[in-house]
Amino acid sequence: MVQHEKMASIGQLAAGVAHEINNPMGFISSNLTTLSKYIEKITEYLNTLSKEIPPDRTDKIRDLEKKLKIDYIIQDIHDLISESLEGTERVKKIVRDLKSFSRVDEAEEKLADINECIESTLNIVWNELKYKATVKKDYGEIPPTYCNPQQLNQVFMNLLVNAAHAIEKQGEISIKTWHEDGYIYASVSDTGCGIPQEIKNRIFEPFFTTKEVGKGTGLGLSIAYDIVVKKHNGEITVDSEPGKGTTFTIKIPLQDIPSQNN
Repeated sequence: MVQHEKMASIGQLAAGVAHEINNPMGFISSNLTTLSKYIEKITEYLNTLSKEIPPDRTDKIRDLEKKLKIDYIIQDIHDLISESLEGTERVKKIVRDLKSFSRVDEAEEKLADINECIESTLNIVWNELKYKATVKKDYGEIPPTYCNPQQLNQVFMNLLVNAAHAIEKQGEISIKTWHEDGYIYASVSDTGCGIPQEIKNRIFEPFFTTKEVGKGTGLGLSIAYDIVVKKHNGEITVDSEPGKGTTFTIKIPLQDIPSQNN
């Protein structure tokens, strides 16, 4: 009960924070995009102007440009705006995670193929994986199940990206699915650094992360737990050995489309 109340409170807080951040980030992002266009026009104007300067005034203008470092400033403005826009995208991603964690965005439930869900998610996160690991797939023959495929895609995305991040240089990520005793199973294994025993029990806590400040929100596995356990009445387990790798396994009940009783 205490844990449930704590999660509910954090969910409400996250929803409020996401809403408050989203509004100013919208106009910051819009203003930066407009500013970038303005700078391009000003740069074009200055370049044209410099070509039209009378020869007898060229040296004086060039000396002033050097003194004020105009060329450097113009280039740096473009870089600053580009970095700022990257920052706004980072904040938007955090807001999306917060919204998902607080269950603000609800997706559609329907009959779906879990193997197809994983395959489509792999396509989305491939850039995160291709330089870090070879991916081995062992898809079992599993029947379609009534679920929320968009939310499960987010679970698979979090597990796959975490697997890639756990691999320091080059390794292997294995994906396996199977159907047994009325349940569908999906596991994601990596040959990464593993999870120390002392933090293994905390990995599903909201905002808990072992990544550097600014590198992770600590919401990925909390969201995965919420989706699998609370929204699909399933289980998510982890088996890990430091230095050898980690396996996350999700288990959800096989369900048909609910009958419509009037």
